[in-house]
Amino acid sequence: MDNQLPQEFDDADVAIIGMAGRFPGARDVATLWANLREGVESIRFFTLEEARAAGVPEARLEDPAFVRAAAILPEPESFDAAFFEMPPREAEITDPQHRVFLESCWEALEHAGYSPRDYAGAISVFGGATLNTYLLMNLARNPRVLESFEPVQVNIGNGGDFLATRVSYKLNLRGASHTVQSACSTSLVAVHQACQSLLNGECDMALAGGASVNVGFFNGYRYAEGGMASPDGHCRPFDAKAQGTLFGSGAGVVLLKKLRAAVRDGDTIHAVIKGSATNNDGGLKAGFTAPSVDGQAQVVAEALAASALEADDISYVEAHGTATPLGDPIEVQALTKAFRATTQRRRFCALGSVKGNLGHLDAAAGITGLMKTVMALKHGELPPSLHYERPNPAIDFEASPFYVNATLKPWPAGEAPRRAGVSSFGVGGTNAHVVLEEAPRLPASAPSRRPWYLLPLSARTPSALEAVTTRLVEALKDSRSANLEDVAWTLQAGRQRFQHRRFVLARSAEDAVGALSEPQGPRVFTEAQDAVERSVAFLFPGQGSQHADMGRALYEAEPVFRAEVDRCAELLKPHLDGLDLRTVLYARPEAAEVSGAKLVRTALTQPALFTVEYATARLWMSWGVVPQAMLGHSIGEYVAACLAGVFSLEDALRLVAARGRLMQGLPSGAMLAVPLSEDEAQPYLRAGGAGLSLAALNGPMQCVLSGTHDAIDAARKSLQEAGIQCQPLVTSHAFHSAMMDAILEDFAAQVATVPLAAPTLPFVSNVTGTWVTAEQATSPRYWADHLRGTVRFADGLHALFSDGRRALLEVGPGQVLGKLAKRHPAFTAAHAVLASMPPPKDDGASAGAAPLAYETLGRLWQAGVRVDWKGFHGADLRYRVPLPTYPFERQRFWIEPADVEPLPRVTNAAQPVETAPEAAAQAEPVGEATSARPTQPRPQLRSAYVMASTPLQRSLVELWQEMLGVAPIGIQDNFFELGGDSLIAVQLSGRIKKQLGLDLPASSLYEGVTVEALAALLKPAEAEVQERREEAPAADASLLRRKQTLARQRDLRRFDDDDDA
Repeated sequence: MDNQLPQEFDDADVAIIGMAGRFPGARDVATLWANLREGVESIRFFTLEEARAAGVPEARLEDPAFVRAAAILPEPESFDAAFFEMPPREAEITDPQHRVFLESCWEALEHAGYSPRDYAGAISVFGGATLNTYLLMNLARNPRVLESFEPVQVNIGNGGDFLATRVSYKLNLRGASHTVQSACSTSLVAVHQACQSLLNGECDMALAGGASVNVGFFNGYRYAEGGMASPDGHCRPFDAKAQGTLFGSGAGVVLLKKLRAAVRDGDTIHAVIKGSATNNDGGLKAGFTAPSVDGQAQVVAEALAASALEADDISYVEAHGTATPLGDPIEVQALTKAFRATTQRRRFCALGSVKGNLGHLDAAAGITGLMKTVMALKHGELPPSLHYERPNPAIDFEASPFYVNATLKPWPAGEAPRRAGVSSFGVGGTNAHVVLEEAPRLPASAPSRRPWYLLPLSARTPSALEAVTTRLVEALKDSRSANLEDVAWTLQAGRQRFQHRRFVLARSAEDAVGALSEPQGPRVFTEAQDAVERSVAFLFPGQGSQHADMGRALYEAEPVFRAEVDRCAELLKPHLDGLDLRTVLYARPEAAEVSGAKLVRTALTQPALFTVEYATARLWMSWGVVPQAMLGHSIGEYVAACLAGVFSLEDALRLVAARGRLMQGLPSGAMLAVPLSEDEAQPYLRAGGAGLSLAALNGPMQCVLSGTHDAIDAARKSLQEAGIQCQPLVTSHAFHSAMMDAILEDFAAQVATVPLAAPTLPFVSNVTGTWVTAEQATSPRYWADHLRGTVRFADGLHALFSDGRRALLEVGPGQVLGKLAKRHPAFTAAHAVLASMPPPKDDGASAGAAPLAYETLGRLWQAGVRVDWKGFHGADLRYRVPLPTYPFERQRFWIEPADVEPLPRVTNAAQPVETAPEAAAQAEPVGEATSARPTQPRPQLRSAYVMASTPLQRSLVELWQEMLGVAPIGIQDNFFELGGDSLIAVQLSGRIKKQLGLDLPASSLYEGVTVEALAALLKPAEAEVQERREEAPAADASLLRRKQTLARQRDLRRFDDDDDA
């Protein structure tokens, strides 16, 4: 799937391959762009009634300086804790900025088509957040809740140091993980640092961005004259009426990769970072918070130099643009100074600022401006910079290279790619500038060589799976021109596999929409599995399963299968008297009858079966389905042995051809299927004498007898007289019977001429019904005995079923072995038994039916078998394309201040809160105003739910449920699988001591990881405490009597003293 790289790609170029975020009025980047194009101001303005209902104090409402406007993040109080395996208690104490940043990182990876669990390279994280107002305004004002946590928990949940490392931990990312903090320029500085990390070879991909959730500004803010804030809630960058900005909430993350690697890997490239720079103003300016012309001009010049570009190459700048009377003129002056170093042109470069739409998103401001510019490059349009009517009189635009772009207009394309600059400047003087270029044009994706597309979907919960399905349907409706093979590749290789799984085989986007719109329909396969991966065993059928055209559909559609069949056919020609086996397997229609008759002959049957089974096995292995065990039926064991390295392919084909040829030369015989056990068949075998043999044991009650025609006729008559139904088999010879004795020595001699090696993959012996040994596999006598002895297939199945989660895959024509496996007493619902090819009448006969192998691949993925999707697509060029990301099922995790009533959530009016029905039903307001703690339903665990049965177990369950925020908890549920960690273990130990009076070191939870085990550990201590409690009443009574006696004595002394007086 490699792509040829154009030579002009610079090694210093960095590609933006994924983007995600949540912004005022927009839940994602696509909605943000739609709002920007349409000139939407995503500021929420409140009426007095709305502000009063939201809990704004009356005194504040009466304050003429209070501005009832806010730039609100959708659902700041909500989070999908279960998705990230975060206990509810941890979720509610965690800074919402960390939570939204974590979600955005996941979405950026999915937007790029990557699953962090499956990506082999190093992924770094660079990000920062604003001052934690949730800690200051909510947690710190709720001491009872705060005191219920260990200080270290509060620190880890709210400390800025842990924003990036929490992402690395939760997503299992092993690159660098750095929290960045430079005030308003934080997220663009993070992008710069991520680029440097990539260019220095420290990682393969990097997440960069920032988050800001400003709790203090949810319902408005107080305007202070001379400050940064706007007096009316509007932000007017570069305009004569500009009086400041307003601070809002938002989050954004980009996923970066070196451009050459992104092209090589088939990533969707949204834009290219040509260069970036950061610096600081230093001390030569008016004050710590003041901007600096020299500092800003220098960082822009440095970024242009790093890009090897000049000012004339830039046609748009996304400015910092805070609309402050001092800031805007200084920024334009600095930009002009930097541009004038290489150009004297005037008013050629457009200028804009996203803050007119959203306000100032603080730590997320720079990344938001970057995303706006990326989307403008991608769509070739310049969105309007809002509220610009007349220029700020302190800005001389006429003498500058710039003009403010106030309307939506096309971004003209020239001979060179479109290029832009993005600025972000932080209070304190840390400046950042990034130079962007539109994405390069790349070759189109290769046309699909298959008429069917396999689309897999998965989610953590059934409701989320339905949401995933609905989102994909809507996406396919909106982009039906998209290459569906790229969509399939992205879903296959770019999504983590969760427990609830679904797939569909479709011929087109329209076909997929139709099928997925009815997810309960017959073409949509849905199943729930745990996260444990399954091993696979290959089953290779024996003689009798062959038929004309076996595997034809795969031969026509799959290059790997076709190449292996062709290879075998060429190698077999010298051993089949020059016959090309392909003319027999896949004959032309006019020769089908003659070829079918040839295939019945044992001399051709066995090489043909071996060829088709071997080619099918190689096809599966090229798709990543590699067997951990194998079992063949008679001739099928040769395929297993060849794959295990006992024979080379050339030698295996020579032996199989010799075996078939020797058998073909024997007198004919007969075979009979009998529904008896091995012991029950013995009387009939003894009656048949040397003419009758037990050829196969296919099941505990499925024997096959083999022998001369007379012996089989006599046995059949005896069985029918005993009321036992039996079935003659269509066969030319009495395989695995005494009739084979005449060729055993000749065949052993043939085997002796072939180099034999110990197997490198385990397979089960037909001769013993157990795992073959190296000594057996390398013995010519073993292979002679194999030709003659009973095929102990049922015993072999028993060996395979010893792994309770193994998937059995029939690799070859038909489905006979799968049926035998499903009838075996050791088969359980936990096993998966699947086939590679349909029954003979369906194999390749219907052009409208997908080859069964594709459905089986989907079922194997669904069952938990790891698939190599890159192998499935082979060398074809495929792109990872943006698709809907995971539908988080958010619940409210929000601690209110203790001195206020829980407030109704305030959302952007244009963006209703989306919460899954199940999650909504469980969501509860959290905080001291209501004593309820947030709880999540018991997650899917490996253990079954078992209710507590003793008082101690019930007490422990109540504590666990309170500490973990999960209910109900069973006594066999694992503490750590429920979200427990060392900090919660320490707390739990203290609560057990306080409430139950039992001493329990926190380390004991590593030994007693379930309530059941913990109760057993605590049982001796519980008995001791109970004994002390029983002794306490008697001791108390004795002490009371002693006190009463002393009191009487004091009274008597007092009486005596009174008398003396």
